[in-house]
Amino acid sequence: MVSIGLLLARVVVGLLMTGHGAQKLFGWFGGYGLQKTGEFFAQLGFRPGRFFAGAASVSEVAAGLLIALGLFGPIGPALMVSVMIVAAVTVHWGHGVFATTNGFELPLLYATAGVGLALTGFGPYSLDTWLGIAGLWTAAATLIVLAVGIIGGFANLALRRPPTTTARA
Repeated sequence: MVSIGLLLARVVVGLLMTGHGAQKLFGWFGGYGLQKTGEFFAQLGFRPGRFFAGAASVSEVAAGLLIALGLFGPIGPALMVSVMIVAAVTVHWGHGVFATTNGFELPLLYATAGVGLALTGFGPYSLDTWLGIAGLWTAAATLIVLAVGIIGGFANLALRRPPTTTARA
């Protein structure tokens, strides 16, 4: 039953994350596409906006597909954690917890699912197992990859240059 539970969690979380990225990248599923998302990223202080929007979108699509397929162990989850750190801090943090107020609920859920899947492994119904590479993802390797994802998220935040407001006399 645990194997089927992991498969279900992986496929649902992975495909939803893929769709989340496709909204930004292609404008699918009611999204804004790369141009409008790039403009939003520029407003958040990520310049050039289109570049950062493209990087985030591709990371989300890649993370989702890797997770759904159960491929390359913690790499997909680490990518997902990285982009969710940036989303939580730049878009959602000042709005409380819950999604009804644009709070950080959704990025927290995605990041938690990513860490959980990385720590448990993808299970026997995964491409990693089918390809015989599941054993490569030792506890140490998993923790290193997750740490790189977390550091990458905070490094991305360090590149951000929020617009400054000029005080009027």
